Amino acid sequence: MTNKLDTIRQKIDALDKKLQDLISERARLAQEVGRVKQTQNDDAIYYRPEREAAVLREVLARNEGPLCGEDMARLFREIMSACLALEQPLRAAFLGPEGTFTQAAALKHFGHSVRTVPMTAIDEVFREVESAAVNYGVVPVENSTEGVINHTLDMFMQSSLVICGEVELRVHHHLLGNSQDLSNLKRIYSHQQSLAQCREWLNVRLPDVERVAVSSNAEAARRAASEEQTAAIASDIAADIYGLETLEANIEDNPDNTTRFLIIGRQSVAPSGDDKTSLLVSTPNKPGGLHQMLEPFAENAISMSRIESRPSRLANWEYVFFIDINGHVEDKRVIQCLDALREKTSMLKVLGSYPRAVL
Repeated sequence: MTNKLDTIRQKIDALDKKLQDLISERARLAQEVGRVKQTQNDDAIYYRPEREAAVLREVLARNEGPLCGEDMARLFREIMSACLALEQPLRAAFLGPEGTFTQAAALKHFGHSVRTVPMTAIDEVFREVESAAVNYGVVPVENSTEGVINHTLDMFMQSSLVICGEVELRVHHHLLGNSQDLSNLKRIYSHQQSLAQCREWLNVRLPDVERVAVSSNAEAARRAASEEQTAAIASDIAADIYGLETLEANIEDNPDNTTRFLIIGRQSVAPSGDDKTSLLVSTPNKPGGLHQMLEPFAENAISMSRIESRPSRLANWEYVFFIDINGHVEDKRVIQCLDALREKTSMLKVLGSYPRAVL
């Protein structure tokens, strides 16, 4: 038995060396790419979302196990993240403070070599990207249980930024605190969305405990760490950052609770082969206006994955529609659809085309 284990371990050691050599060679090639880009263009774009999405899709397609596709893709994401940092370290603003799900989404999308910069509000994330203080921003846009985040949608009405990517993050809420005795709890802090997503669990298990909505789950964890008889609903990352214990894990009412985040930036993204396009559309307030707006999608066989309405803020009872469609703005059918839309609507703004979330 010992000889067999030693043989296996020797094979693993040899493979580890080969892996390390190959990763180092990849890193050297990444540095070479960076040098070529610098000589060709002072405004070179180092991070290409469409390129990374295509690479990860190839990783998933050729994966034969025993590691699952998600684990394999995560490993490659981190390799790409570290190599990209050799070309140009990326800075990404997110809705902070440290330990929010938005930060987790940023790390999932860019890898852990990205420099995440916490902001106190969604509009600050937009301003930080617009001013070029950071390369990209990460903002929540919708939750599978509680619906859209209106503040994010409203920001697109006035911002010149484009959507460069999306992240879908399975959200697990944990009850965090300093004491294991739930009977002593007087107060629970969390973001209003998280309180809503855990409403049934709280009603059954802690019906008499006060629920206090704060700006973020990370802020909830920070408060719980310094106050007695207090707990927070937050992530395991927040528990590590603020030194809290997990009193109850996975207390969300919906086990498939997922939040979608958008990556915002200043440059458009080329086609990746499997893309989405987000639109902002306004139609005249007249009979049949909405029907006329939707006709070009059906006529060009364009599938809509989301449509939301928001007050236009320009006049009472006028609305704009946020629409997600399958396809890229450079696709022939999408071009035909948008041309027809411009004739039938009072306003059309393309918010961006970007790769569909890989995982």
